[in-house]
Amino acid sequence: MTLIRQLRATLAAFALIGTFGSCAAQAADTSLYNLQPCPDSLAVQGGQEPSRRWDLTLSPYTFHWNGPSPEHKPVKLVALDRQLQGGRFCGLALFTNSFGQPSAYGYVGQQWNNILGHPKLFTKVSAGFIYGYKGKHKDAIDFNAAGIAPAIIPSLGYAFSPQDSAQVFMLGTAGLTFSYVRSF
Repeated sequence: MTLIRQLRATLAAFALIGTFGSCAAQAADTSLYNLQPCPDSLAVQGGQEPSRRWDLTLSPYTFHWNGPSPEHKPVKLVALDRQLQGGRFCGLALFTNSFGQPSAYGYVGQQWNNILGHPKLFTKVSAGFIYGYKGKHKDAIDFNAAGIAPAIIPSLGYAFSPQDSAQVFMLGTAGLTFSYVRSF
């Protein structure tokens, strides 16, 4: 039953992203590495080319502001972002929410590097739609309708190397998600 729910969450996220035109994948060649799932209009024309194409994000831990609750389950997240010109990106995160429900977040965003003059410090903000907060937990996220809600998620990151970084995502009044990111 859980597999069916995860499949439903994934399909719903792809449908949401598709409404923004990003499901019309464009590829310069047949390589998956060069696949471009983001809409062309998202890239900054004439903007700086990204030093990487993809970011794989893994999150093993989420801290809740209100402390642990008997209802809270461990949050596990995996996300894939496609980098674009001008520091922009689009992506899809699949995760189990704090209540153990399979969930997804389809988003677009912007990254700013060299924060406070530090070349390894960066910040991001993403905006999109979250799917998965349903049933008795539908009110755990604002503006939720039929399990779908808009979201804006800022983050702060530190690059250990050109391929490895750590990020902290600020989840509004809910808490913080800590993650490892591998770029390729």
